[in-house]
Amino acid sequence: MTRRRLLPPGALDRRAVRLPASPGASSPTGAPPSTAVIGGGIAGIAAAVALAERGVRVTLLEREAALGGRLAGWSTQLADGSSATMTRGFHAFFRQYYNLRALLRRTDPHLERLTQLPDYPLWHASGLKDSFQHVPRTPPWSALGFALTSPTFTLGDLPRMNARAALPLMDVSIPQVYNRLDAVSAHDFLASIRFPEAAHHLAFEVFSRSFFTDPRHLSAAEMVLMFHIYFLGSAEGLLFDVPNDPFPAALWDPLHRYLESLGVDVRVSTSVDHITSTTGGGFHLTTGTHTQHDDACVLALDTRGLQHLLQNSPGLADAPWYARIARLRTAPAFLVSRLWLDRPVGADRAGFLGTSGYGNLDNVSVLERWEHEAHTWSRRTGGSVVELHAYALPNNADQLTEQSRVIDQLHLLYPETRTARIIDARHEWRQDCPMFTVAGYTDRPTVATSNPSLMVAGDLVRTDLPVALMERAATSGMLAANALLRQWQLQGHELWTVPSRGRSALLRRLATWNTASKRGAAQPIR
Repeated sequence: MTRRRLLPPGALDRRAVRLPASPGASSPTGAPPSTAVIGGGIAGIAAAVALAERGVRVTLLEREAALGGRLAGWSTQLADGSSATMTRGFHAFFRQYYNLRALLRRTDPHLERLTQLPDYPLWHASGLKDSFQHVPRTPPWSALGFALTSPTFTLGDLPRMNARAALPLMDVSIPQVYNRLDAVSAHDFLASIRFPEAAHHLAFEVFSRSFFTDPRHLSAAEMVLMFHIYFLGSAEGLLFDVPNDPFPAALWDPLHRYLESLGVDVRVSTSVDHITSTTGGGFHLTTGTHTQHDDACVLALDTRGLQHLLQNSPGLADAPWYARIARLRTAPAFLVSRLWLDRPVGADRAGFLGTSGYGNLDNVSVLERWEHEAHTWSRRTGGSVVELHAYALPNNADQLTEQSRVIDQLHLLYPETRTARIIDARHEWRQDCPMFTVAGYTDRPTVATSNPSLMVAGDLVRTDLPVALMERAATSGMLAANALLRQWQLQGHELWTVPSRGRSALLRRLATWNTASKRGAAQPIR
């Protein structure tokens, strides 16, 4: 009998990498240790779930009124008298997000609250259009299929491209990719390959801006890792799922209830003022007039939140760690505009569309295509709920001007919206995503710190695993929990990632040879 290879639930890539759980007891003997998890986004929820499932006493503290972090949602009253759930914008749940999906399966075993969108189309203002609907999933056929079907590549372009410069895309491992490429910008790396200009803008710039950063300021290593995760290193494909209800109903409210069923003390609308290390071990946390003691602490905060808390909490770890945290940067501001229109967009419009060349507009979502709440509103009113994103806005950008510009670009992109009346609109202007700057990798915190009882989690963390964005947040939360569980001799949780190396041994060897030859050429003649 042929033994079937173990895979994450729902996964297709037979080369997915399993990180086994560390051994230990399933629950503590005697009084359980206690942990404060600060931050109720994906990373904090993942850490709290992983610890509480092993019997650790957990307090989860979140500054905002609900869990979810940058994927939180809140109720708003529209001008037509109806209520709606507003969020900070669309997020794609890729099939490669093994650990995030495992977290969601705690309350949705078959992921019935996620819906797959049928395509991931990209449009350029010049009229060029790309799609990933019919691109093969498995590398290298995925890259070949994209090049053969994309209007941005022609046979005449191939001789002009620098194949040697593209080899690092085929030989990705961590941290080696950062050693090679962190000092180079994503823009300069792509320019060195000499991709066709149209492909550069339509495909690669759209991807790099998903990090909320202009490619001129984004580390090439981070972008190359992204291509490995989503395209060149994974056979899960580039199509993705979206929650079929607003984030609170689909994700966070069920997980909030699950945490409480595990005995977690979930405290929303609670800011931690400062933390102090205690002489007997552990920490004192102060929130307003309340102080509590915990044996361990997980900091699952965004960049500015982490920096602010540490300014008020000296001495938790060594001085060089504090200095590195202080140097972290936040990505430029971004805008999410949601419009409730009095008439529908065209029936053939995609649920999600990536754009390039349309001014400040980076993507458009038509929410009634998949979200129950928006669909109900659309069916009742005959209108559409449209969401517009503008990333990496200039430092001197004016919010009202940018709001007007994205709507003007929508009218160019979908001309039928020019005559639509905006029944109501909500605009979210935020600046709280991590910035993966050129040569910034060594400053980013790892999960562990010099204090064995203090962990860090979030999408700003470097994990030495091929994960990014929401999956990095979920994975780092689980890693933080696992590190503490190991200290307490409690069983850890298994994790999964996409393959940790390029899939082709031949291309990896070529890339290694190319790197070695460049180093040799750079050596002085003796």
